[in-house]
Amino acid sequence: MKRFTSFLLLSLFTVGTYAQRILNLDSCRALALTNNKELRIGQEKINAAHYQRKAAFTNYLPKIDVMGTYMHTQKEISLLSDDQKQSISHIGTSTSAALKEMAANNPILSTLLPALQPLEGGLNSMGQGLVDALRTDTRNLYAGTATLTQPLFMGGKIIAYNKITKYAEQLARSQHATGMQEVILNTDQAYWQVISLTNKKKLAESFLKLVQKLDEDVDKMVAEGVATKADGLSVKVKVNEAEMTLTQVDNGLSLSKMLLCQLCGLPLDTDLQLADQDMENLALPATYTESNIDLALANREELKSLELASKIYQQKVNVARSEFLPTVGLTANYLVSNPSLLNGFENKFRGMWGIGVVVKIPVFHWGEGIYKVKAAKAEANIARYQLEDVKEKVELQVTQSSYKVNEAAKKLAMAEKNMEKAEENLRYATLGFKEGVIPTSNVLEAQTAWLSAQSGKIDAQIDLKMSEIYLNKSMGTLK
Repeated sequence: MKRFTSFLLLSLFTVGTYAQRILNLDSCRALALTNNKELRIGQEKINAAHYQRKAAFTNYLPKIDVMGTYMHTQKEISLLSDDQKQSISHIGTSTSAALKEMAANNPILSTLLPALQPLEGGLNSMGQGLVDALRTDTRNLYAGTATLTQPLFMGGKIIAYNKITKYAEQLARSQHATGMQEVILNTDQAYWQVISLTNKKKLAESFLKLVQKLDEDVDKMVAEGVATKADGLSVKVKVNEAEMTLTQVDNGLSLSKMLLCQLCGLPLDTDLQLADQDMENLALPATYTESNIDLALANREELKSLELASKIYQQKVNVARSEFLPTVGLTANYLVSNPSLLNGFENKFRGMWGIGVVVKIPVFHWGEGIYKVKAAKAEANIARYQLEDVKEKVELQVTQSSYKVNEAAKKLAMAEKNMEKAEENLRYATLGFKEGVIPTSNVLEAQTAWLSAQSGKIDAQIDLKMSEIYLNKSMGTLK
């Protein structure tokens, strides 16, 4: 059972690996969209804009802040001077001395002194108690506050910021969609470039075989004396040219595959096998996209981005205007401290709450707000002009792309006719050469013409496919 499971897993892995090597256009697009770093960055920009929009909405809601502090000071705050402390703490002694001085001239008072003597200590104790009661002991200060703030009217700034962040999120999504279309376009270009060079490589190999076969025949004819050495040398030059052409095509194909691998996020040395590379004639659609400027203006993500940017700048005008409008806010707080001042100076935590309204009215700022509003309006006008300019360019681009599709279709039809004529010409030249009625130069010309016609047909097919893609891109329907 374990052997069967291992064999099954190995088979699935092998099939999966092989399937990864044979890619069609849709799978290349999917890989490119998945692995493209710019699209990942664009997705993160969408996430950032989304959370910024959520953060902007919180400005409608009340905010609560808590703050605490501790401070140790070298000296404490004293309400009494040192002389006052000394005087109050010895008030009984001072009073007793004053009474004795008065009793020296008053016999009646002198008889009362013994009865008043015990009051001296009591008064001193009371004075010291008063001094101690007035001590602040502020060397260790503790304070804490909890504050609630609720905006009531901010001049329209909060509403404007919420609209800006909403448009910014939509703008990020639109830019991401634009990036996806660019990735699809680049992937299609690289894909069909590989297909074109693959077919041209086959064509170059076929042409090389033709001239090599001709070279062998001419060598035999030279040996038999029915052809000159000049004929043989001209054919050998053509063989060398065919080999060089094959080398150039092979190098171009390798670089094109590396580019496609890079776009798809695959290792550059991956041996790609494309599903359409073995097709002799590329499958072309029976009908082509009709140009529609209204559809392009409605679908183009670039226009959507500029429209959103224009809306953002309009809201920035409101933000600038709110700077010189009145603002109103509600505040509530609870303050606690130690030492406390609510019941004299006490080394206890005591607190109190408060509630109020804060109003701020800008009066005179030398026209700063007016200048800021005018600057914001100028930026909004710039965004609007850019939108109008791009709309005109989109109309022109759609028209040009439509013309290119028609031109590419005509070019393909002409290339197919040229191919038929070149094949017929090569067939007659080959037969005439075998019969000895056509010289070598005519055969070389026929082969060159066949190579040019076949290459032109491949280019025409690729051009028609790419012009169709460009038209879809210009209309915003490339997906």
